[in-house]
Amino acid sequence: MQALYSRALDALDRASRWAIIGASAAMILVVTVQVLLRYAFNSSIDWSDEVSRLLFVWCMFLAIPLGIREGAHVGIELLTTHIASAQRALLAKACALVAAAMMAVVFWQAVKVAWGTWDEMMQTLRLSTNWFMVPVAIAAAHSFLHLVQLLWRDPARTVQVGD
Repeated sequence: MQALYSRALDALDRASRWAIIGASAAMILVVTVQVLLRYAFNSSIDWSDEVSRLLFVWCMFLAIPLGIREGAHVGIELLTTHIASAQRALLAKACALVAAAMMAVVFWQAVKVAWGTWDEMMQTLRLSTNWFMVPVAIAAAHSFLHLVQLLWRDPARTVQVGD
């Protein structure tokens, strides 16, 4: 069951990586065209600010679960380095459990806020402003899945990209 869970999570991670690459490329393209139009032709694209900001937010939130997977987030090891490895592993699992509970709350609140205010529209696009909230919910759910995986994964295991 754990192997199936891990394979499904790996597939989700790959899809997330490709979405980040696509959103980054689109953001770079929009900003580059906007700069070119502004400085070369004294013109602009009305919606470029909102689109580039939206794509940036999606990139950042989609990357959070991948950071959890890789163990790339900032951690404070001042006290944990002085704890025996068995207790350190238990502490890591307890932290993962608390963080998973927090991600469940973040997911629920993001969905609640988005649902309640979906009719608020962006100024230059005919899109809901809550497309800024959707990646928060996705990141929370995806992070939750990685934190659950940390409950059984060997904490000494280092994950390589593409694992």
